[in-house]
Order: sequence, then structure tokens, then C-alpha cells
Amino acid sequence: MGLPPIPGRTPRAYRGSNFQPLRRGLKVPVWADLGIRIGMALLLIFIVIMIHWWDRTGLVDNLDGEVSFLDVVYFTMISITTTGFGDIAPISDRARLVEAVIVTPIRFAVFFIFVGTAYNFIIKRSWETFRMSRIQEQLQDHVVVLGFGVSGSEAVGELIERGTDPKTIVVIDPSDERLLAAEKLGCNVMAGDATRDQTLKAVRINRAKNVLVSAGRDDTSILLVLTVRHMAPDVPISVVVRADDNELLARQAGANNVINPVRFTGLLLAGSAKGAHIAEYLADLASVTGRVQLVEREITEDECGCSITDLKTGGRGLRVYRNGQALGFWEEACEHLLPGDIVVEIVPTPNGNTNGDGSD
Repeated sequence: MGLPPIPGRTPRAYRGSNFQPLRRGLKVPVWADLGIRIGMALLLIFIVIMIHWWDRTGLVDNLDGEVSFLDVVYFTMISITTTGFGDIAPISDRARLVEAVIVTPIRFAVFFIFVGTAYNFIIKRSWETFRMSRIQEQLQDHVVVLGFGVSGSEAVGELIERGTDPKTIVVIDPSDERLLAAEKLGCNVMAGDATRDQTLKAVRINRAKNVLVSAGRDDTSILLVLTVRHMAPDVPISVVVRADDNELLARQAGANNVINPVRFTGLLLAGSAKGAHIAEYLADLASVTGRVQLVEREITEDECGCSITDLKTGGRGLRVYRNGQALGFWEEACEHLLPGDIVVEIVPTPNGNTNGDGSD
């Protein structure tokens, strides 16, 4: 059952219907898949042998005139492979009907099994390996999402809404169903254990622009943060944790941003108790599909020396981050912006401009 739409917000429509998976996990191991295919082919061949043995009176051996079981096996193999030496041949109408109606379709089935096997294990896998290596070579300044559950999928959807190219997003998750959903959004996907160094190396974690961690369990998420930070010391990491006492552990593990959805939900509930529209406005701020949104950016050269109230974007400046310190818009230090300052501002979205939230 879905949640009711928030008033003033348009339904989310994702871009990017074409996708190129980085790597998909197989439901069946490679050798098991090969064994199944060979088993099916042998079963069909065995069925043909039994049919020929049952109808051996309709066959003739042009060498000795006697059709033994070995002759039946031999005839089945040359019949299935369409070799046809002519030393054993069907002579009765029934035997020829069996060859035409039963054996011929089975012959095609065995042929397609072997052709399909050759395609899957030689041509397709070689192409997939080549294509995957090409995608890996092009991975630069991409977003890696570890875990595609509720939080991870919402984060990816919001990134796409904000203009991020789905091809620059790589999703790692062990669930084939979740990866299929990520593929439909246009993201590269990889089935695997993100706590393994080899998995993270495959997605060039050290070249990533951001890493979003949402494993569903705090202990797993913190382990992922530790692993990523070990392999990519300078990449920004955002992680979702649900227990308050795990927030400090996540930061100590190397996370730059720690999000607690339980606490945020509590803030929304408390806000709704004090005002009917606070929760709606906070939801608007968090999503690009609302009428306003929060934006974090470095100030431009033209804004150096200006006040936070005179931003060139026309947005409403709320906070400045300077040398690791957070400064509120009411503080005197925000009256003169300096090079390198990071500003957090509220700007209207296109939906907001058409509904009166714009600055014009």
C-alpha cells in the first residue's frame, strides 16, 4: 500500500530507460548452469535412443543386416548430428514418420542447446568481460551506492531527479530483485558483497565522487564505511544508521555524513505537532520535486565580500561553513563571504517558480 501524495508535489518520473549493468550475479553458478545444459542434451539423446530401440525393426543395417543396441546408439548419434553415413537407415513408414515427427524436433532442440551453450560460455561471456572492463575504465567521479533498500533506492531516485546521469551511478547489492529495479532506473549494477575489497576495487571506489551507504543494519553499514575509508581515504562517505549510539561509531569509522532516519522522522512528527505545515515544508526542502530545496555549494568569485543575504542565485542563505565551523545567517561573519566558503541556501525549484515561491 503506497503513501498518499504530498500536496503541491508532482509524482516522481525517472529518466534513463537504457542501462548497461556493470556485472550481474548469476542465479546458478557457471558450472552448475553448464551441467544443466549438458544434462538436458543427454536426456534428449537418451530419449531418441529409446525411441530407436523401440522401433529398431524399422531400421536396416546395410553391413550385417542386424540392428543391435550399439547400432541404435551409433545411429542415434549420427542422426542427431545429421552426419548420415547411410550404413543404417529407416526403411519402414513408421520409422520414417518417427524420424520426421519426433527425432527431427529433438535434433533441433539438442542443436540449439549446444549453440546456446557456446554463445553463453564463450561469445557472451567474452563480450561481457570486455564491456565490463570498458565501463570500469570510464568510471570517474561516479556515485557508488552500497545497498539498494528503501533508503538507497530513494537516494538514487532523488539523485536522478536532481540531474545526475544514471550512468554515473553504480549500485552494489546482493539482491537480484533490487538490482533489477536499479537497472530500470538506468544505473550500473553489481551483485556482490560490498565488504570485500575486490568488489569495491571493481567499481573503482578510489575514483568515486561520493559513496552512499545504506546496508539496512548498523553493524554492516559501519563495516562498509571502514572498508571504503581504507580503500578511498579522500572520498566523501554518507551513511544511514538507526541507533543513536552508533552515530559516533560511524563517524569514527570515517563517515563524513551520518543520517539517522529515526531521528529525522521524530523531528517531522514533533514539527507537525507544533504546526500543520512544518513537516510538509521540511519534506519540500529535502526533495527536488517540491517547491523549494536546500542546496550546498561553494561561493563564486562574484560573491566574495558580499553578504549571505545577497547571493547571486537569488536564494536565501541559511548557513556558511568556513574552516570547519558552521556560521548562522544572523552572525556578523556571514556579512562578508570569503573565498572557499560553503553556503547552504534555499532556492525555488521549477515547480516553486510556477507556484509563487520564486524570488522574482
